[in-house]
Parts: sequence; C-alpha cells; structure tokens
Amino acid sequence: MHRFPENFTWGVACAAYQCEGAWNEDGKGPNIWDEYCHDPDLHAVKNGDSGDIACDSYHRYPEDIALMKAHHVQAYRFSISWARILPEGTGRVNPKGLEYYDRVVDMLLENGIEPMITLYHWDLPSALQKRGGFLNPEIEGWFENYASIIAEHFRGRVKRYMTINEPQCITGLGYGAGTHAPGLRLGEEDLARIYHHICLCHSAAQRAIHRLAGPDVQVGIVPCGALCYPEKDTPENREAAYRATFEMHEHDWLFRFNIVLDSLILRRYEATAPAAVKRFAATIPQSEWDRMEAPDFIGINVYRGSMVDAEGKPVKYPQGGPLTACKWQITPEVMHYGPLNLYRRYGLPMIISENGLSCNDRVYLDGQVHDADRIDFLHRYLLCLSEAISEGAPVQGYLQWSFLDNFEWASGYDERFGLIYVDYATLRRIPKDSVRWYAEVIRTKGDCL
Repeated sequence: MHRFPENFTWGVACAAYQCEGAWNEDGKGPNIWDEYCHDPDLHAVKNGDSGDIACDSYHRYPEDIALMKAHHVQAYRFSISWARILPEGTGRVNPKGLEYYDRVVDMLLENGIEPMITLYHWDLPSALQKRGGFLNPEIEGWFENYASIIAEHFRGRVKRYMTINEPQCITGLGYGAGTHAPGLRLGEEDLARIYHHICLCHSAAQRAIHRLAGPDVQVGIVPCGALCYPEKDTPENREAAYRATFEMHEHDWLFRFNIVLDSLILRRYEATAPAAVKRFAATIPQSEWDRMEAPDFIGINVYRGSMVDAEGKPVKYPQGGPLTACKWQITPEVMHYGPLNLYRRYGLPMIISENGLSCNDRVYLDGQVHDADRIDFLHRYLLCLSEAISEGAPVQGYLQWSFLDNFEWASGYDERFGLIYVDYATLRRIPKDSVRWYAEVIRTKGDCL
C-alpha cells in the first residue's frame, strides 16, 4: 500500500525577500521590509541583518534550479516581489522585473519543475504603505491590478497560484505587535479591518486569475495559526481538538485559521470571536460578503501544534521535550489531525505549503552538513501526514520549507531552515544530508518512509 497518492506533488518553497537579494537592482522599487531593515532607529532585525543580498538568488537562480533538479524536486513555490513588478505598487510596470521571473519560470519548466507562484509574501511596496497599506480599502483594487498583470503574463505556464501568505503574520506581527514590517501597533478593530481587506484582496485576485490565466488554473490562499491535536486518540478527544482548533479567544484570535477561512468560505465569523471583531463585523455591508471567494485549495503552513485533552484544554508540553533551534516545540501529530480538522470544516483540497525546522547547522570537518535532526523531524511529520491522507484528507502535495537557508525576517540569518546550506560570506551552496534524504523520498513517492 502506498502512503501517498500517485499524483502527489513533492516540492520545496522559498520567498522573494528571503532569498532574492538585489533589493535595488533593475528598477525594483522599495518595499516595507527594505525600509524596516534599513531604519537605524528601529533596531528591529537581529544583528542589523537585511535582505539586501540574502541568498542572491536573483543572480544565482540557475544554480538553485540545478540543485532542485539534481534532487528530484517536482515543484517550487516562490513568491514574486510586488515592487519588482510595480515599483510604485500601481501604474508603471517594470519590464525587467517580469523578465527576471520569466527566466525563473521558463528554467523551472525546462527542468520539469512546476512553478507555483505566491503573489504576496509580506513585501508590500513602500509607496502603498504610505497610502495606508492593508488598512486602506483601496488595496483590494491595487492587489487585483497586480494579480491581473501576473496572471495574464504567465498564462499557460503557471497552473497553481497562492494569493497571500500567512495573513495572520501580516496582521498580528506587522500591524499588531510591530515586530515585522511595517512595524505598527494598531488596535483590535483596525486589525479586524485589515483581515477583512486581506480576504477581499484574495477574492479579487482569485477572480482575476481565473479570468486571465486559463480555465485549468487553481488558486489558493495560505493561512497559518493554531492547530490542535488530541492527547489520546479517542472520538471524544478528537472532537475536543476539533473544537479547540476553531475557538477564538481574546488573547489569540489573531492567530486562528478561521479568522480568514471562515470569511472566505463560510462568509461569517466564528461565534466565539471577540467583541472587537464583532463590532467591526457589524459594519460590513452585505455587498462585501458577497465578494468573498472560496479558494480552490487551502495552503497549510504547519510547524507545530497544541495538544489538548478530552475537554479541549491545553496539555503542558513535556519538560525537556524536543525543540527546534528556534525553540519551537516538535509535534508531528499536528500533521495527522490538522488537515483532517480543516477538511472537516471547509471541505476543500489542501497542500502542505510549508513545513520544516531551524537547526543549528554547520559545516563539519569533512566539508559536509550533517543535519540528522531535520531528517528525523521531516520523517515523523510525513508519516503523520500519510495517516491524515489514509483517513481521507485530500492533501495534494507537500512543500518543504525551505530549499535554501535564508533571511528569517526579524531573526535575520541566525535561523537555518534550508535543505541547502548557504555560506553567507561566499554565497556557496552546500547540500545537506537532508536534501539527499528528501530526494529519495521523492524518488520513491514516499514509499521509503
């Protein structure tokens, strides 16, 4: 018996600001992460790091794609830098920006690798942030215009799009906690408004992509948030984990999958939504609910989950339990129950759009990078994913995060999530043990697990 479907897609992922570099080359405009990293008064990013050079994938993408092909990668999820295409966010199109992504997409296709485009992975053009960013309702039109340009340009070449990556981090970290660009600290009703605008952006973009990119194109969105799994595998405990996954609380409603997916698919907010969300919801005209578009698939970014008991109450993580290098708990069970719970609520196919971990990777005396922790982590999570699929979760693919070590936002370059080690002093790429292991998983379609 095969653990994964015959047509299952095995791939890797990365994002423009985290790997491209070339922050001011070939007509690219500034974005909010350029400004956030360059502001000397913020001291916002660890070690004063920035994505100015990152992995220099803007110039080294042929080497990176060659490494993907050598390790049997079937799909590459990457994001487009909005400001590289539209330096002012709207208006004039920068032809050199489109030419760069043409080269990337064409080389992927020539090497038998499916390009999956994420339209927005946190790097809003600065010109649009100066006009209010996601707090301005006009962003629905700005994003639709941008999506239309990309969809029409890549018609026939790109079959799967993801509109917006992790609205929860955009809102909660960028506009709420101020720990990500643009570094704002807004009140809860403004944050609810931003979530609503993000959902309208996705919906407008999805309509544009379906209209311009071809009839067989699929469009998804990539949320993140709390996913609960049962302490014991009993019907009562499973039900409690399902309820706990979608309950909202005053202290954590910003990081729930359903703050986005309920709006798009169910066109309502969860009954447990906090007062601020309900106050904002009362101001939403029916015409805006009517514009919501359910995605064709859900991208799930999943790294860790929360164990709950039969009453849905959190179970304390074991003392001394395994942690990643950035001190995230390792909970492979979330990959079993998380997709099942999302499918039960929304009934849509899914792609695991991110999964991986940061390790304390280094080059050993033999010149290699031996990352046994990563192999063990991925092995455990993939086994649990196969359990979800065997129980009926329609998961279409798995994209490991990330292909390259890269700029990890406010953590700078301290965290290494890649299958490929990047020596930032020389930009040399060194395949880790894990990429060879993953290549064998792909070659055997998961049967070696």
